[in-house]
Amino acid sequence: MKLSGADIIWSCLREHGVDTVFGYPGGAILPAYDRLLDHPIRHVLVRHEQSATHMADGYARVSGRVGVAVATSGPGATNLVTGIATAMMDSTPMVCITGQVPAALLGSDAFQETDITGITLPITKHNYLVQRAADIAPVLHDAFRVATTGRMGPVLVDITKNAQQELTEWSASADSVGPAFARTEEFSGTALEHATALIARAERPVILADNLFGDILSDQAASISGSLGVLPSATIGGRVDLYEPVHGSAPDIAGKGLANPIGAIASAGRTPRPSRHRRAPARAPRTPRFAKPSHQPL
Repeated sequence: MKLSGADIIWSCLREHGVDTVFGYPGGAILPAYDRLLDHPIRHVLVRHEQSATHMADGYARVSGRVGVAVATSGPGATNLVTGIATAMMDSTPMVCITGQVPAALLGSDAFQETDITGITLPITKHNYLVQRAADIAPVLHDAFRVATTGRMGPVLVDITKNAQQELTEWSASADSVGPAFARTEEFSGTALEHATALIARAERPVILADNLFGDILSDQAASISGSLGVLPSATIGGRVDLYEPVHGSAPDIAGKGLANPIGAIASAGRTPRPSRHRRAPARAPRTPRFAKPSHQPL
């Protein structure tokens, strides 16, 4: 059957189990908003687009679903940037959908035309510029795949206004992923043995646990910590509660982890990202070595 690009947006979101989105309407995304009432999706109206990404981030962390934020082109899209960067740093699965000026006006400095895919390139796992209604469904399905596999993170889909208004053939996907993102990554025993050996040899080791792969890897980190007597620490999303019965409160852990130079870091669920802005402190005696279970970011 034929549907407009706007209807396809909401239909694809429903295929992926989305029942709540966070957003703020504007000119370039209005065709999508006009069709929202015909779909069983709750829209949380924010007062600023930055709030939409922060809400989607928190929603994903709490619900176990992909967070979805919606905004218009230009300033609406650029206001999403801080929340997208947060999701990237904290490995939160998020899909951001932005409106864009009609394809015929791209590159013409049209009203509220901003290169949001270029702006967000360093802070998303991937982003897309969709200029045809026929491309909306495959791009959105791929966006959810990218956001929820490997090291999870944000994906941005920029959809031109004409693509939202065009009619195209569409049929429901037979292999939609459902409401929750499945953490099915497996870690080899070799990687864990390497981490354990590196910690055992280090003079000042520390275990840094993140939330990326949930309870399984955190439990393994806790087991290694207990058997080797190694100081554990955690990111904001990590499960510090696993360590409290043995090592004390979360503030105490964080304080001890930062007090002394670190000789080796076992990173459970967090891949250190290279950055041209990151420099080693001048007084650091040496760069700490990392041991982590390997996985692909995409």
